[in-house]
Amino acid sequence: MSVETRRSLLRYAVIGVGMSGILAAKRLLERDDIVVTLFEKSTQVGGTWRENRYPGLTCDVMAHAYTYSFAPNPDWSAVMAGGPEIREYFENVWRRYGVDRVTRFGAEVTLCEWRGSYWYLEATDGTRAEFDVVIVASGVLHHPNMPALPGLSDFAGEVFHSARWPEDLSLEGRSIGVVGNGSTGVQIVSALAGTARVTQFQRTPQWIMQIDNRRFTDQERAYFRANPEVVEGIRKDPEYLRLVKRFNDAIVEPESAAMAEIEAAARHYLETAVHDSVLREKLRPDYRAACKRLIYSCDYYAAVQRPGTTVVREGITGVERGGVRTRDGVLHELDILVLATGFRADRFIRPTRVVGCSGVTLDDAWAVRPSAYLAVAVPGFPNFFLLNGPTGPVGNFSLIDIAEAQWGYIEQLLEEVRSGRCVALAPTPVAMQDYDARRVVAARKTIFATGCQSWYLDAEGVPATWPWGYTAFFEAMAAPNLEHFERFSA
Repeated sequence: MSVETRRSLLRYAVIGVGMSGILAAKRLLERDDIVVTLFEKSTQVGGTWRENRYPGLTCDVMAHAYTYSFAPNPDWSAVMAGGPEIREYFENVWRRYGVDRVTRFGAEVTLCEWRGSYWYLEATDGTRAEFDVVIVASGVLHHPNMPALPGLSDFAGEVFHSARWPEDLSLEGRSIGVVGNGSTGVQIVSALAGTARVTQFQRTPQWIMQIDNRRFTDQERAYFRANPEVVEGIRKDPEYLRLVKRFNDAIVEPESAAMAEIEAAARHYLETAVHDSVLREKLRPDYRAACKRLIYSCDYYAAVQRPGTTVVREGITGVERGGVRTRDGVLHELDILVLATGFRADRFIRPTRVVGCSGVTLDDAWAVRPSAYLAVAVPGFPNFFLLNGPTGPVGNFSLIDIAEAQWGYIEQLLEEVRSGRCVALAPTPVAMQDYDARRVVAARKTIFATGCQSWYLDAEGVPATWPWGYTAFFEAMAAPNLEHFERFSA
């Protein structure tokens, strides 16, 4: 096939059918000059909302804001929606816009190799094919992080990672241990307290921000359905957007008045919601609020004060047949052990083997840390673009908005290919080096670098995030600087 033909009918591979992959495919299917194939390693849609199915799973972003701009949803049940409802939303969008017709399930991409003017892909469903453009929408939170707990295999009860929650798990009359107290651990404990005996093992407490996650009435949802402009108004509510911007400006400037306000609110919630002074001190972090991702909850502090719920701060020395033993010598007898220990946030598309120009692999390029120019592209990997990839914005806001902005940027780059001005583009090494050097300096000044351990930090302790604020990101995505990109010809 000639280069000219390929320019007129570009072949796209999209990897991952979660939030970002559905977005990319939907936008691509609006065109008539492309062929698109979605590869999904699982058998279902949903990304992280497919991986996670534990009790209490809830998004920490306002539901009406956690929607695509082209697919508002008047039927959210609450201010912040639960996991099953979000997964259903993505499935509906996937079908409504025809993305289902170009999806291959059970097709994990194992090899992605640049061969001079195209990408060669192999997948576990037997695919061996050529593509002009690869869109990586594999997400971040899908490789479970398994803790190295001595004796874990000796446990006689059921043990599993929170992202592998068994269907129809019986909890009645059983003792459940939860290892971890990030968003997942907090949500699980909140959901199970009062219905089972729960012991939460927490290495470090979390700052909690209070929310009112009220449910919408039938009348409200009917009103939303009859008045679509109201839903759009909620999604673009100026006060909500102001708070999102203020929060992210505070992350960038830890000594700002905005951050002082956040810290004061978190302290006030702890002081007023937890009545027992001993428990309160167990739950008091020794680091600044927002150094770890802030947790939003309306019921965690109430849950841990219920009879039958225990918070354990003593470190775990090992797991035994009958339960978990901690440093104080106590054996906490358990029937079920849940590992709410998060994900390996440095993996992204890996373990897929990605080979770029001159045989350089993505593992080579990311030997120091995973990084991408403006969070969307990597030098030496032409026409290889990431959505919500490394160094992108993270925080308590909608990553759908981030992905849509990134897609607009990528589309502008691809116009250079569609127009025939080049076969492919990738950032120049100089542009990448400059970006990453500036980003690392700025990241070390953010709240994430003020003295806590979190999944935001890379192997060298540098926050692996966009460090210049929310508005700065959207300004950067408005239009690419083509001088920062290398053009490839046939």
